[in-house]
Amino acid sequence: MIAINLENFQQVILEESKSRLVLVAFWAEQIPESVALRDALAQRVQPFDEQMLMASLDCQSQQQIAQQFSIQGLPTAILVKDGQPLDGISGPQTDETISAFLDKHLPKAQDLLLAQAQKALTENKLAEAQNAINQAYELDPERADIKLVLIDVNIQTGNTDEAQGLLETIMMVDQDSYYQALLAKHELATQAANSPEIQALEAQLASNPNDVEIKHQLAAQYSQVNRHEEALTILFRLVQSGDADTKEKSKELFVDVLKALPDGDAIASKFRRKLYTLMY
Repeated sequence: MIAINLENFQQVILEESKSRLVLVAFWAEQIPESVALRDALAQRVQPFDEQMLMASLDCQSQQQIAQQFSIQGLPTAILVKDGQPLDGISGPQTDETISAFLDKHLPKAQDLLLAQAQKALTENKLAEAQNAINQAYELDPERADIKLVLIDVNIQTGNTDEAQGLLETIMMVDQDSYYQALLAKHELATQAANSPEIQALEAQLASNPNDVEIKHQLAAQYSQVNRHEEALTILFRLVQSGDADTKEKSKELFVDVLKALPDGDAIASKFRRKLYTLMY
């Protein structure tokens, strides 16, 4: 919480409020209600420091600034945007009235999760993005911006069927350039997931269902196009029932596929448990 004074007034009120909201709590030591409001607001705003800056102004020592805000009484808090008052509350407040005031201006939980997922995507942290966007979708499954990021994550993690289902729910009004890009990305992912090489190996395996080498090649191809669960299923069955050499080679490939998956991936966790159960 920044204490406003003559030296930093312009920076905080005029400059900072251009990039994020600034909440100013006006207080005086001799008015306990104003101190209580200041502290209550600071506690609530603390997790949202990227969206809202918490500031306080001691009306006893900074009377000149307080007069500029035309403060009529304490406790008072004013929300500033672009150097101008946007909203405010005055008088003693309850937890409910404080929440009602802040909820109008603070981002919702799903907004923060969406931003977290978007940032993780740009950094290629797929597991983190998947976790955040799944939570956001659970909170608000109707928002198009959340669904679009979830579609992107599903495509990148190989869940093309889930992505297709979500694409079909996007209303025309929300079919922006991001949506169009995802359509193209989904089409490419679908084609890659069923490439001629994969189709040929599947046909060979149908004719030679016990050929271990074909199974290894097909598992490798599946893994390269994000069909990880199918790859791991093939390899796990070989680890379960093959001879010693087959088990060893299959286990090596199995572990390689697991390593290619991001930390926290649900499929990786599922098959690690399977392997652990088999070994112990």
